[in-house]
Amino acid sequence: MSESGDQKSDHKKRKLDESVGHEKKTMSDITLDQFEFTRVLNERSGSKWIAIEAKHVDQKAVIILEKMAFNESNVKQILKDTDQSSDLRLDFQNDIYGNYLAFPRSELNGIKTTIIYPATDRHIHKHLRQEFAVVLETSLLYEEVTQPHIESQSQQLSLQWVHNILDHKSETERIVCDVEDPEIGFVLLPDMKWDGIAVESLYLVAISRKAGIRSLRDLNETHLPLLNNIQTKGCEAIEKKYGVTRDQLRIYIHYQPSYYHFHIHFTALANEETGFVERIHLLDTVINNITVCKDYYQKSSLLFPIKTNDPLFKKFADKQVTN
Repeated sequence: MSESGDQKSDHKKRKLDESVGHEKKTMSDITLDQFEFTRVLNERSGSKWIAIEAKHVDQKAVIILEKMAFNESNVKQILKDTDQSSDLRLDFQNDIYGNYLAFPRSELNGIKTTIIYPATDRHIHKHLRQEFAVVLETSLLYEEVTQPHIESQSQQLSLQWVHNILDHKSETERIVCDVEDPEIGFVLLPDMKWDGIAVESLYLVAISRKAGIRSLRDLNETHLPLLNNIQTKGCEAIEKKYGVTRDQLRIYIHYQPSYYHFHIHFTALANEETGFVERIHLLDTVINNITVCKDYYQKSSLLFPIKTNDPLFKKFADKQVTN
């Protein structure tokens, strides 16, 4: 399954359509050569991924570059390519084994690019390479430490991009499923980490239309219809569009989430890029826990990893509650 040009360009557009001074910046105004490199924030050689800080018109930016996954279609094109620039360059050879460098044409060697511009200091810290620690958060610590922190962060980190998706102002062509009910509705679309092509690395996110749910801690028995609806209709939509059945999906909630508007992750079981296992709460388990105990997530202690330079970590460290 191929991705349209509009879908590919949309990966670059997200987060750009925000105000800079009194003018709007979109990808039609900005090209990569207009950014000035500042520093490498983080890199993952295994997944061919790098995040950098850059600058444009005195505004900071975060640029994430990731090599695209191979698929049958582009491999066939690479093998058939007769362009001289695509020739192999020998590194070394030993008996029947040869190591080469190949340089496919640019259209066969795309780099998925995500630009956050203008980027706040929090965006930069989020992508900066850091040490992690594990915190065991009791229900009391949530009330005394985490909840006030979340409320303070809601004033600092904009969720406008989420509302743009829910209100059909952005990314409408990428939507896979849209249920408009304000109580049990959601929008399902590919996550920015996925290229939208390689089914084995499938990754979609369902964003809830119900307001007021910031994280797993807010869920109770009144949200069971929402959770069941997202699971059922999300799986149906994914199978219809991508041919991936429910028993081939990993469906989960992150705690702490990366942003405080309730959302659920859908990934292929073959996708190994799910992040820290300590953050993952499988949706089936969440539904079962709430069914057994309606306020399970208001009473439970929850373990999660956190960056050691995160302000929330400092608040826990001040109480000497890190695990």
